[in-house]
Amino acid sequence: MSLKIEGLDIHQPTLDLYRERVLTAPALKFLNALHEKFDGQRRALLDRRKVRQNHLNAGNPFHFLEETREIRESSWSVASAPADLNDRRVEITGPTEAKMVINALNSGAKVFMADFEDSLAPTWSNILQGQINVQDAVRLKLQFQSEEGKEYRLRTDAPLATLVIRPRGWHLEEKNISTGGQCLSGSLVDFGLYFFHNVHERIKRKSAPYFYLPKMESHLEARLWNDVFNFAQDYLNVPRGTIRATCLIETIPAAFEMEEILYELKDHAAGLNAGRWDYIFSMIKKFAEDPTKVLPDRVQITMSSPFMKAYAHLLVKTCHKRGAHAIGGMAAFIPSRKDHDVNERAITKVTEDKTAEAKAGFDGTWVAHPDLVPVAMKVFDSFLGKRPNQKDKLREDVVPQAEALLDVRIEGGQITEEGVRHNIRVAIQYIDSWLKGLGAVALYNLMEDAATAEISRAQLWQWIRHRATLNDGRVITAELYQTLRDEELNRLGDPARFKQATELLNTLVATREFGEFLTLPAYRWLDARQL
Repeated sequence: MSLKIEGLDIHQPTLDLYRERVLTAPALKFLNALHEKFDGQRRALLDRRKVRQNHLNAGNPFHFLEETREIRESSWSVASAPADLNDRRVEITGPTEAKMVINALNSGAKVFMADFEDSLAPTWSNILQGQINVQDAVRLKLQFQSEEGKEYRLRTDAPLATLVIRPRGWHLEEKNISTGGQCLSGSLVDFGLYFFHNVHERIKRKSAPYFYLPKMESHLEARLWNDVFNFAQDYLNVPRGTIRATCLIETIPAAFEMEEILYELKDHAAGLNAGRWDYIFSMIKKFAEDPTKVLPDRVQITMSSPFMKAYAHLLVKTCHKRGAHAIGGMAAFIPSRKDHDVNERAITKVTEDKTAEAKAGFDGTWVAHPDLVPVAMKVFDSFLGKRPNQKDKLREDVVPQAEALLDVRIEGGQITEEGVRHNIRVAIQYIDSWLKGLGAVALYNLMEDAATAEISRAQLWQWIRHRATLNDGRVITAELYQTLRDEELNRLGDPARFKQATELLNTLVATREFGEFLTLPAYRWLDARQL
């Protein structure tokens, strides 16, 4: 039975705590105002994505927009960075679980991105408890006690990381809140609840609400965010420009509109981030019908691959040209406190990755584990010294070229049976964990989230769709997938345990048209915990 507050229908049983601190009548009135003002534009932009995809499927290439040439060629810059968002040399990311939030804020990183998106499975309880956790973090009151009795508190003997929130992307909805039969946007719910409850407290504490904006595919989607920010600031009597946002460049279309995206958010823009894993996924998705864009094993696609290197270097050039921060991506390797060899390999790989980013001109980078903060910090300290960033590195040697951004040739690249098997294992185990409420999962010494799982399932679809060949000459068919899938399920233990995850993967792999996001059909299966 639904609960109706301020014109919104709440479809899940909800603890009194969440009604008192998150789903308050004034907050829901604000969400309703955001929905009425902006949801029509959001839906129109999602329809525009489909039109652009059909245009691409028909053989029309990506290119830099002629209609925005003046923006790219004129002189302008983004707003200057606030003091607590000027040095971003190491940023740690993770879901909004209490233990993670405390450990991340205490980690010594300069920034913590608290994630309502790829590393958080959006169960009703995860979303609401996440809002409670960030409220408490803002007020320096967050505490957590493990089942073993270990207590976690925010440190007082050293600076905490600056808090940044990542809401869900424009394509995701919040099925548990609706009005007039329409679900609210997950983006607007996550943004709206955090902003409404915390903006004045952040300002009181000499900071402001900072955001990471994911999955955008055009500057028009950035314009919508900018309109949302202005409306929200006006609604709560906050000066325009208080909000700062960093945009993840993690789709192929966005890579061709980086300057335009910064321009649309000019007074609110803080920088761009090279979201590498979603970017690889986007290459597969956007060129799903193109057999010349078939990629090799996931492990062979690195930042030195032509299309990845071109995009990363163009991002640095774009940001520094406009006075914005360029933030590097996530190395998926995670350390181990129990296995010395695994730990050493992770430290070596992360050091190599972060050194390459610092040399390229990035002002900071991402890590997923507190033990990797000092590893990345050491690298960026060696390049930056006491400087907060290296925005003076203009990368005038980089020339924007559409061909370079789309060059997927990888020297020595091949598809192996182990590569197919690995993708099957990762996809099944990740989907299973996601459906159980876990959005970030350590698998085979790598941190998997929705973005990396998307690569695994997308490659399986791509290889079968285009009858790609293994390095031993065998053609990858649906039958071969089924054989290897069954073998991997048996190795994982009881196949029945993964029944739902396997059914979803089978559907995603077998469909004629590429499924846009695995989280869309998975969300319909996601059982919210009863509160």
